[in-house]
Amino acid sequence: MSAQETYKSDWASKMPVKEQIDVSRRIMAFAFEFKGQFILAMIFSAVSSIVTVAMPRVIQTYIDKYLGNTSGTLQTALLFALIYLLLIVIQAISNYYSSFLFSMASEKTVESIRNKIFRKINGLGMRYFDQTPAGSIVSRITNDTETLKDFWVVFFSLFEGIVTATSVFVGMFLLNPKMALIFLGFLPIMLAVIWYYQSYSSRVYRTLRENLSRLNTKLNENITGMSVVQHFRQEQRMIDEFDIDNEEQYRGRRKMISMHALMLNPFIALLESISLAIVFYVLGNQFFDGTIEVGIVYAFTQYSTTFFRPMGMMMESLSQMQDGVVSSSRILRVMNHTELVPEQLVNDEATIDQAKVEFKNVSFSYDGKQDVLKDITFTVNPGETVALVGHTGSGKSSIINVLMRFYEYHAGDVLIDGHSLREFSYEHLRDQVGLVLQDSFLFYGDVARNIRLLDTSISDEEIKAAARFVNADTFIETDPKGYHKKVIERGASYSSGQKQLISFARTMARHPKLLILDEATANIDTETETYIQNSLQKMRQGRTTIAIAHRLSTIKDANEILVLDKGRIIERGTHDELIALQGTYYQMYQLQSMSHAS
Repeated sequence: MSAQETYKSDWASKMPVKEQIDVSRRIMAFAFEFKGQFILAMIFSAVSSIVTVAMPRVIQTYIDKYLGNTSGTLQTALLFALIYLLLIVIQAISNYYSSFLFSMASEKTVESIRNKIFRKINGLGMRYFDQTPAGSIVSRITNDTETLKDFWVVFFSLFEGIVTATSVFVGMFLLNPKMALIFLGFLPIMLAVIWYYQSYSSRVYRTLRENLSRLNTKLNENITGMSVVQHFRQEQRMIDEFDIDNEEQYRGRRKMISMHALMLNPFIALLESISLAIVFYVLGNQFFDGTIEVGIVYAFTQYSTTFFRPMGMMMESLSQMQDGVVSSSRILRVMNHTELVPEQLVNDEATIDQAKVEFKNVSFSYDGKQDVLKDITFTVNPGETVALVGHTGSGKSSIINVLMRFYEYHAGDVLIDGHSLREFSYEHLRDQVGLVLQDSFLFYGDVARNIRLLDTSISDEEIKAAARFVNADTFIETDPKGYHKKVIERGASYSSGQKQLISFARTMARHPKLLILDEATANIDTETETYIQNSLQKMRQGRTTIAIAHRLSTIKDANEILVLDKGRIIERGTHDELIALQGTYYQMYQLQSMSHAS
């Protein structure tokens, strides 16, 4: 069995009752902030239940004391009609406020959970995102939190059902204790059905929720990679795979519908019919024997319906409860995740001034088992440029990931201006270290917003100055809308080179003292590269720079070039020194030179 199949089988297995209780208890803790509204809603619900019990007693009293012996008058009839009308009004008002208050409290609770899980996700380490599909994360924040709205209503329905059933039983007991005990005999049957339903439905809903997460993942992957899908004519394969997942979701929904059709309303209706038959048989015989009044028969028929109606509501809400428990479990798995961003031991004296970088015997592993960096040691003096080169998988990007504190290193240390990387606050580190990635990401909005990134301290003039500095003004200012031109999702209306220039402007607007270039010219055309190379010369002046480069011609002037292979530095020196060495760097340079010449 594959790992994916094992994971799927585990999720489809029945969730133990103890686990369901623990999940419900923990997710309920999020509602404590709004407990005042929940309690008030329950009070109104209890008032409505009491009125529900009182209404048949009003009619029963009128029938037995006045209508049955013809002693009633028009005034008596009007009095009982007014009392009954008053009870209806009280019930309607109570139902409105109980429903409104509970719904609003549940909405606020879900809003709070959604904010908390989004903050949590933004605080998770990069390893979590390496291992978790984006569609699954989106499903947790949207679908799973949305399901919780019904989950809170479930508890309201359960409370309402228990209060109503208890009130009705008390009303029946006060009228006829023996008949009330007969109704109590239905309770073990109901509990047995609830237990069976709970056991079976937890497995069905757990599978449904996981299937939906896979559908979201597949959709996200397909839409994000649509250009690749169409270029390689993979449309049919993607459609077939989606059909398989969608069919699996349909089969799960069919199981759920079959379960509901058998065990919810039909079963409750059957019990209600049996109870009515018992009422008519037992109380009917007593009525004809003259030992009971007709009003009591009427009251018990009403109580019989009212007794089983909340039972049906509770049974129906159990389906939503299962869905809610599964969604809650998935949310809590994110909230419990310990793969947080590396913890900083902030030292207020740790500030980046000269931006001298030192790697001292650093080793690092993504999985905690196999090191991808092994005993890395080098120094970048203030204002110098150090370039990292090597074949794919040699460890270049891992050095950047460590320096940016995206991941925690487990051996050695990294120093900036004599202070450990762990001593800097993230705010200061992100302010003073400028990172330009190979793939530039633009957010929905306009050009100015993408350069500023909500940093209100950056003025419009600084945005324009940064754009001019990296030559991005050559295409921004030629557009009539200029810096207010709309940027669609992922900046699809701009070329790769234009997106990279905007990301350069975004970095330079913050005036970083340490500049990190992760293959910044890899996806740029020759004409744009000329602009960027000119800009890089200016950007590097007075700044410590660490650059990853595939095009070796772009880093010939670096103060030092480090050649990596399998996580180790195997060569170091200037361009001329490494060429003279005629080692790995020399071979790479010769290959690229021949490639460009051809």
